[in-house]
Amino acid sequence: MDGDLEGSKKHSSERDVTFQSHLQNEVRPFIELIDSLRVLGIDKDLNLPSIAVVGDQSSGKSSVLEAISGVALPRGSGIVTRCPLELKLRKKQGQWEGKISYKDHSETFYDPSQVESLVRRAQDVLAGNGVGICHELISLEISSSEVCDLTLIDLPGITRVPVKGQPDDIGDQIRSLILKYITKDETINLVVVPCNVDIATTEALRMAQEVDPHGSRTLAILTKPDLIDRGAEGDVLKIVQGKVIPLSKGYIIVRCRGQQDINDKISLSEAMQIEKDFFRKHRCFSSLLDEDKATTECLARKLTVDLVAHIKKSLPHLTDQVQSILSQVQAELKKYQEGPPIDHNMMGPYLSQVINEFSDNIHELARSGDSQHKNLYALLRPVFKQWDGYLRSSQISFKEAVDRMIYKYDDLHRGRELLTFSDYSSLESLVKHQVKALEEPAMETLKIIREIIQDEFKNVCEKSFDNYPHLRYIVMTMIDDIQSKQEAQVETRIKEFIRMEQLVFTQDSILQQKLSNSKLSSQEDLNDEAFYDDDGIFSSSGCAALDSRKLIPEKTVLYYEIAYQRLSDYLPMLLQLFMLKDAAKMLRDQMMDLRNGADVMKLLSEGSEKGRKKAELFQHLQRLKEAQSRICSTF
Repeated sequence: MDGDLEGSKKHSSERDVTFQSHLQNEVRPFIELIDSLRVLGIDKDLNLPSIAVVGDQSSGKSSVLEAISGVALPRGSGIVTRCPLELKLRKKQGQWEGKISYKDHSETFYDPSQVESLVRRAQDVLAGNGVGICHELISLEISSSEVCDLTLIDLPGITRVPVKGQPDDIGDQIRSLILKYITKDETINLVVVPCNVDIATTEALRMAQEVDPHGSRTLAILTKPDLIDRGAEGDVLKIVQGKVIPLSKGYIIVRCRGQQDINDKISLSEAMQIEKDFFRKHRCFSSLLDEDKATTECLARKLTVDLVAHIKKSLPHLTDQVQSILSQVQAELKKYQEGPPIDHNMMGPYLSQVINEFSDNIHELARSGDSQHKNLYALLRPVFKQWDGYLRSSQISFKEAVDRMIYKYDDLHRGRELLTFSDYSSLESLVKHQVKALEEPAMETLKIIREIIQDEFKNVCEKSFDNYPHLRYIVMTMIDDIQSKQEAQVETRIKEFIRMEQLVFTQDSILQQKLSNSKLSSQEDLNDEAFYDDDGIFSSSGCAALDSRKLIPEKTVLYYEIAYQRLSDYLPMLLQLFMLKDAAKMLRDQMMDLRNGADVMKLLSEGSEKGRKKAELFQHLQRLKEAQSRICSTF
């Protein structure tokens, strides 16, 4: 008998060595492929092959995972698993190593006893310090020489009745979370069921049957065989043999550490030996050892083989899915072709291109007036016409002012000059006053023109740099600064020109031409009574007739026409030169200087919704390409 036992152990040991050798060469690449795809985030695009562990509360689910992983996981009453736990087991020689990751946190540790506290802390961070659940995934990777290469996802235990502090719909919440995983065709459902309950009534198996009615991707684990009522072993044996509820992947029965074993400080390795001895000596279940349907060790081997077979089977479909989504993303990305290149080395030339295009648009705007909505000069012309209209109306008021002055000249303006001689300085003063009054409307015209040109420049800026908020802000500031500087210069020029016009000057030939072309009135008959006062002395009208003063309004208006002509043209030309032409050149020059030493990445950062979407699509594309490459390299 002892010889048979030794032979059985030797055979088992040799089988383990053969399996581990096969595992290293055949199994690990496929498991690592799926893990790497999940790290890439491909599970957001398509469903990856995985093993989901489900079970009712107190079904022994945590004990099974402990036995497979070799580490103690959180235990207790109520909901212990409050977040999906991705348990990645990696067989590796050397020091035991663990790594836990969730949200933005990642931590590596080297003491197996820390696992339980670290998992609890992760659950508290994600699901809060109460008894609620969360869909966020916790990843726990264990590297050890004592484990198989395997990845499992542990899900919260199924409950029907909420405990204190839990929402009334906690059962529905857990059901929804579990269905999220087990509904996928790519998932192997590992259902944990205690032997000491009616298997047909367990919620976990019922949910698995709902999503997998043929049982083609469901493997059931029977736990707690030591708690079976005496005489019921035959019923359990029928279940394991698939005679009650058939499952394609079948059943495996295990005996894991119970609470009493933990209290007695029985290690996991000791528990596995106790488990083997339990089945070897059991009068009904010993045959299951030879059929590879009993012990945690057998379960680990079967899960690994099943997972790899499932991955191999899924790879062609996975490849097609990646290619299909890749084509969709590429087509979507074509809609966002405009914008900076993804390659950072190409961003400098692209910035130059964007700046050159903007500068060309500004140059064309200043040259031809061609703008997005209406020709710029069509916007300026009404303002210039308004200025011209104001000057024309001022001619009328100027002639009226001269007429009033002439009428009351002897009473108000005559100085030391003799009768019939008029004082030129009175006329000059009137012209100066009239010209000075033009300064305010000229300044108003300047402000209107600045606003129009500045708005048009900014329209070009908005259109050119719509997707680059930082660059747009810099150029907008440039436009404001340039327009302010140019406006200050134009103000100085206007005031200067107004002072020049107050000199009351024109070339003799110009005024003579005006006089020659005019039809001034001939001298009046001095016998008209209107030319004399009561005392018989010439009145103002008489004096005007005598010294041709009556011709002064006409002659003065002729001069004012010259001044009007100069002002009517000068201001629009001044504004076009300084506010448009020179401002456009200054803006283009400053834009060229902007490229020198520029933070290209910052200038071309896209802050708009379009830019954000483009960045997301590109990242999506890179993930898919990387996934495609990894899948192809595994075939």
